[in-house]
Amino acid sequence: MKLSSFIRDNLETILQEWDAFARTMEPAASDMSEPAIRDDARHVLLSIAQDIDAEQSTSQQIEKSKGHAPGEPNALSPASEHGEQRRLSGFSLVQLAAEYRALRATVIRLWMENPSSPTGAITNDIVRFNETIDQALAESIATYTAHAERTRDTFLAILGHDLRSPLATISMVGDLLVRPDNTDRTIKLGAKVKRGAAAMSIMVSDLLEFARTQLGSEIPLVPKLADLREVCQWAVDDASAVHPGCTFKLETSGELEFCFDTARMQQVFSNLLNNAAQFHTGDQPVTIAASSEAGGGAIIVEVRNFGTVISSESLGAIFDPLVQLPVEDDQNARPSTSLGLGLFIAREITTAHGGTIAVTSNKIAGTVLTVRIPRSVEPQPKLV
Repeated sequence: MKLSSFIRDNLETILQEWDAFARTMEPAASDMSEPAIRDDARHVLLSIAQDIDAEQSTSQQIEKSKGHAPGEPNALSPASEHGEQRRLSGFSLVQLAAEYRALRATVIRLWMENPSSPTGAITNDIVRFNETIDQALAESIATYTAHAERTRDTFLAILGHDLRSPLATISMVGDLLVRPDNTDRTIKLGAKVKRGAAAMSIMVSDLLEFARTQLGSEIPLVPKLADLREVCQWAVDDASAVHPGCTFKLETSGELEFCFDTARMQQVFSNLLNNAAQFHTGDQPVTIAASSEAGGGAIIVEVRNFGTVISSESLGAIFDPLVQLPVEDDQNARPSTSLGLGLFIAREITTAHGGTIAVTSNKIAGTVLTVRIPRSVEPQPKLV
């Protein structure tokens, strides 16, 4: 029996041994179900069998040894999918490699023990099998490391970006509190300090959760019934502290009380206002207008500024992470976030609330970022 046929005919036996070995990978596999343990294992084995049967020239064999296996561009193989699933499950790279080492030994042992296995074709089948296992391992590791590095870099960038605003607020308020003429403003300033400290506390908690789970940058939501007017005012206060030279105007209308995560939604509006302040020009204020959609099915919030018109090409990528829009010469003196993550974070939080965010830009209406959040959608955590 050829090795490829043996793999197909004995798939369940091989998977059982795969399952048993994977469960020794502690602590990641301690609470994993059978479907989670096996994830793409079946597809990995079937793709290995298919690869063994495929015709292969000497030049193709050489290319494969260099990591250039044939396949569709940008297509994820079963092995690549397996590597990403193992990363999300908390497996280390060492554990991932150990799985393939155990799989290689298991398949060859079971095949050699099978009385119907041939003797003449063993060498060629083993060579092809080892080539395919090596290729699958390389694909799994490549996907694992690429996603792990992106998750790490994006998370750290988001953390650094979001810590800037509350730190700036706390620093400025600290300076104001030491002035002798601030007695009547102490309560308001103290409240602003508390909001900044609370925002920082949320970020630190997220960092600790990330370190504990070693998963991606999940955005946890704690929805509760609240009034969006108050949250918009908090965002205006914080943006004013960071951009004292910019005028902000808040407009509200309709019923704005519904269920949402107040801290996260403040992040959305603070990021939108900070972005608008960086790119506005002239004497017109940056406005944030919150209203209830006709029929009451959703809340609409628009943040508007007048400045350089954003090109259609830039509008298509404005919510992507690490994207920076060009700044005009007369805007260079304005405070600027250097990581290009504010709008990305705003979009992810809005999406987690079941909402949408869009942008338009022209000379007449200015640049308008529109957030729409349905009242009826139950907020869910979102992966970014």
